Amino acid sequence: MTTTSVKRTNRKTKGKPRKATKRKVNQVSIFDKMLRAMPISEAQVQKGLTWGLVAVFLLGTYSVAYYSGITERVKTEVAAAVGRAGFEVKRVEVTGVNRLDELKVYEITLAQKDRSMLLVDIDDVRDDLLANGWIKEARISRRLPDTLVVEITEREPVAVWQHQGKLSLIDKTGYPLEEIQKEEMPGLPVVVGKKANAKFSQLDALLNAAPALRPMVTGATWIGNRRWNLEFESGETLALPEGQQTASAALLNFARMDGVNRLLGRGIVHFDLRDAERAYLRMPPKDEPVEPTS
Repeated sequence: MTTTSVKRTNRKTKGKPRKATKRKVNQVSIFDKMLRAMPISEAQVQKGLTWGLVAVFLLGTYSVAYYSGITERVKTEVAAAVGRAGFEVKRVEVTGVNRLDELKVYEITLAQKDRSMLLVDIDDVRDDLLANGWIKEARISRRLPDTLVVEITEREPVAVWQHQGKLSLIDKTGYPLEEIQKEEMPGLPVVVGKKANAKFSQLDALLNAAPALRPMVTGATWIGNRRWNLEFESGETLALPEGQQTASAALLNFARMDGVNRLLGRGIVHFDLRDAERAYLRMPPKDEPVEPTS
């Protein structure tokens, strides 16, 4: 019996395509896409991030030092050292003072606890100066090594306010400057009444309606918080109506009548223009004749 060996061979199938080998594709993240889209290089971005981290670290260090009081102590020590080196306030130069006592400015300016040029609080000095009624504006600057320069703008007194038995100088806004005594009265008009000082700007505008009469007005009384009575140097009183426009028209009309008929200085005591239709005037009372005694 013959044994037959069968040899099997692997044959490749012709015509069938070879299976493609799968390749690994590297996906690009959104962050990388953003970096590539930016007009700067990746190295520059990395450098910026590094400096940003350094800045955050320094800011954190400063915050810790600040809230723990270290920076304030260092600042105080530095300022003290500067003062010991000769940079402390020794002189004050004041300009713009006419009516105000200059010594008051020196006292206020030098009232600071610390005299070191670095520790003088300019804002505090200015606030203290503005608390004085005469000072409208104040500018303070340092001039090394030892001088503070103070520029003062004073308020201008334009009238005297009389209220509750007190006399006070006021500026054009009605701001009280200082109290004065009767014997210290300057040649300024007197405004009388509660809150009359606050209404002075209205009175000023009212008198501008009749500039010819303005130099003759020596005073004005604010009546019932609604209208003015004017006092003239010749002794007459003029009662004006309520309302700024109505009062201005009445005063202008009175100025025209005075220009034609010379009403002022003729012995009339009181003019009343509160009625738009007619004007009233009051003459002084006549002295009754005295009968001779037998």
